[in-house]
Amino acid sequence: MPYINRSGVSLYYATYGSGTPLLLSHGFSATSEMWSGQIALLSARFKLILWDMRGHGKSDYPEDPAMYSEQHTVADMEAILAEVCGTKRAIVGGLSLGGYMSLAFYLAHPERVKALLIIDTGPGFKNDAARDGWNKYALQTAERFEQHGLRRLEKMSVEMKTSTHRDAKGLALAGRGMLIQKSPAVIKSLPNIKVPSLVVVGANDTPFLAGSDYMSRTIPGCKTLVIADAGHAANIDQPQAFNVGLLNFLANIEPARGSL
Repeated sequence: MPYINRSGVSLYYATYGSGTPLLLSHGFSATSEMWSGQIALLSARFKLILWDMRGHGKSDYPEDPAMYSEQHTVADMEAILAEVCGTKRAIVGGLSLGGYMSLAFYLAHPERVKALLIIDTGPGFKNDAARDGWNKYALQTAERFEQHGLRRLEKMSVEMKTSTHRDAKGLALAGRGMLIQKSPAVIKSLPNIKVPSLVVVGANDTPFLAGSDYMSRTIPGCKTLVIADAGHAANIDQPQAFNVGLLNFLANIEPARGSL
């Protein structure tokens, strides 16, 4: 299994196929396993890159709380892309926390991004009170992992229930460090996005509908895909509709090397 070392933190990643790099990031307390239903399809046309965030799955779970943050995650993404594809621009996307980190990655490294895939994701908060409410939720989530361990995953959505972690300690630390939002920088950057973007949301993913609608209206030229009968993990709940919608969008970004 391939790993990259980032200042003493070992990060797991895997690559499939060849072509334009496509980096997909998982949601909080999920792992790269959540994309298993997309590997065959996407790797036929792209160099698909999947990875486990620090504190998750096969990556390291550093004990220092300071090792978990939005900035560390963005730097991890950049390091993996540099390792796998050098200076090539990549299609960058993810689900939930992974989608938010993809927006943060674009803000930090717009020159590295060819297109954005923002899936069942919130864009952050302009309002301080709303951000404080989110951060309170993040801390409560971390506390529940500290109290109940991995059993907590049994009450969460499908991409979390089906993920494999060594213990809950990393998830608790990630909740305290990576879920926390400290500024409105990401949401304020949306009007300045200059690459093709697709916002995907499950029609039943109620907490993320308003945020998805806001991104669709605010990101210039953004395309939107609302998937019927899907919740927070639209790619797992309705893989066929998700895969077709994703390929239709990507066909305009990167023409097929052969027939689909």
